[in-house]
Amino acid sequence: MSEFLRDHARRFAALTKDNLDLLDELYSDDIAFTDPLHEVHGLPGLREYFTGLYATMGDRRFEFHAFDQVRDGKGYVRWTMTYQHPRLNQGAMISVSGCSHLLWTDNKVFQHRDYFDAGALFYEHLPVMGRMVGWFKRRLR
Repeated sequence: MSEFLRDHARRFAALTKDNLDLLDELYSDDIAFTDPLHEVHGLPGLREYFTGLYATMGDRRFEFHAFDQVRDGKGYVRWTMTYQHPRLNQGAMISVSGCSHLLWTDNKVFQHRDYFDAGALFYEHLPVMGRMVGWFKRRLR
């Protein structure tokens, strides 16, 4: 079990639109951040991405399930994020499970890649597209 991964996850979960200056403590200047919807390079780009994301997002919280250090400076964090957005799911809470692959050195992450179902996070909760995604999912069963 990695104390670095636990601490990073705790501090990441505490980020809000009002304390994004803390990204400097979590990530290196040359951070490469990727998720199924975005790819961001560099700390200024990451700060801009989170500024836009947190400007519209309502309540957000994480539950962490596992912290798996593969070797020094490389590990995975498994999580469930629950969030609220006024334009998705009629403003009701949405939960999505995922995993973050992190590479770090000198107590700062230089590569962060998130894996999650983008449909469960976003597309399924859009009014028209959500109905289409639901229809496709039912057809595939």
